[in-house]
Amino acid sequence: MKIFVSKTRSIASSALLLTLVAVTLSADDWPEFRGKGRLGVWTETGILEEFPEEGLDVRWRTPIHHGFAGPAVADGRVFVTDFERARGLDGTERILCLEEETGTVLWTQSWEVSYLGVSWDEGPRATPTVDSDQVYAVGATGVMTALRVDTGEVLWRTRFVEDFAAEIPQWGFSSAPIVDGDRVITLVGGTPDAKVVAFDRTTGEEVWRALSSVEAGAGVGQPVIIEAGGARQLIIWHPLAVSSLDPMTGEVYWQQPFKVGYDMTVATPVRRGSDLFVTTFYDGPMMLGLSNDRPDAEMRWRGNSNSEILTDGLHAVIGTPIIKGEHIYGFGSYGQLRCLVAATGERVWETQEATGERARWSSAFMVQHADRVFINNDRGDLIIAKLSPEGYEEISRTALLKPTSRPGNRRELTYVNWSHPAYANQHIIARNDEEIISASLAAK
Repeated sequence: MKIFVSKTRSIASSALLLTLVAVTLSADDWPEFRGKGRLGVWTETGILEEFPEEGLDVRWRTPIHHGFAGPAVADGRVFVTDFERARGLDGTERILCLEEETGTVLWTQSWEVSYLGVSWDEGPRATPTVDSDQVYAVGATGVMTALRVDTGEVLWRTRFVEDFAAEIPQWGFSSAPIVDGDRVITLVGGTPDAKVVAFDRTTGEEVWRALSSVEAGAGVGQPVIIEAGGARQLIIWHPLAVSSLDPMTGEVYWQQPFKVGYDMTVATPVRRGSDLFVTTFYDGPMMLGLSNDRPDAEMRWRGNSNSEILTDGLHAVIGTPIIKGEHIYGFGSYGQLRCLVAATGERVWETQEATGERARWSSAFMVQHADRVFINNDRGDLIIAKLSPEGYEEISRTALLKPTSRPGNRRELTYVNWSHPAYANQHIIARNDEEIISASLAAK
């Protein structure tokens, strides 16, 4: 028996199938800090051009406790860490796993901590890192835990202070682990020679250690891996230098001295072609040139100011800048969004419009999406804008999340939001000290 299908129905079905396939192919997870590869780039399609007048459609809200750590999203799950105070500086850190579609808590694991010696005692800083069947979390006091993503079973745990004689950085342990093959690598700050440690991802056994912590600890930087000069390079920005290591062995390829005040290695190093750019609150920017034929680098230029107020270039606080074309765009020490010439560091323009307030540590997070950027400022706004050498063009703005964290200085809204969101599967997942939310960014 033959079955006949009308041509019209066949075409419609094919179109629907192609649409579904296209949507599926365009969807993307956010498994680590700043997304896959830590690039701060969101590649999904089908995203809205402007925000609805009535605000974003929030599909769920789930209560959580205090924390600066942003969420990670992978395989239908959301991972985030928080802190519940018990008495004084003592309390409990935990990692939560939520169902991505509903926000339902699937499992939690917790550990007791004391925040003695940790500035801004309001919770974990490091975004969890998800790799296949495991997730890795680092708390503010240096408790690192590897867990199964499906059950929350603890596979192994290490405590940087007890196991590596590390000192807690001024701002707490803030570096998200990075996975490279069978190794999970993170900043430990152990003495005398364990500033960076690679662990076996499955067992937690030490694979290698590198860099001295005698003169300065680990700082709060995020390790990244790049390919340049014919080699894969692990870039570690710490308070004394930018260092390049072999991620398999810990061997040092090269180091560029750059002494940073108060451990402020917060913004992630940005690489574009042969450029490698870093910027810090007090000591400003530095551009390195990567060698094309060997793992090496040299300084091309750096800023002239070590003042947080009299700034000639870009003195970033927490937001990582972007390099687009021949220009750098980033937020400075008092919330100024600036454009610099990448080749020289010369300033082209600045504006206060995105942050809305000229205040110490005022900042925002940027994520590139096609020819525009999504900006989360610390007032809780979400902004779509275009950046060019001609200036800042704001396309749309909406209120996303109530700021709830103490900034340590006077602000118009009293509190700030200093947590990097995740952009995954046509949604933004963001948190404050009271809740984590998922809101749709899909085009209608």
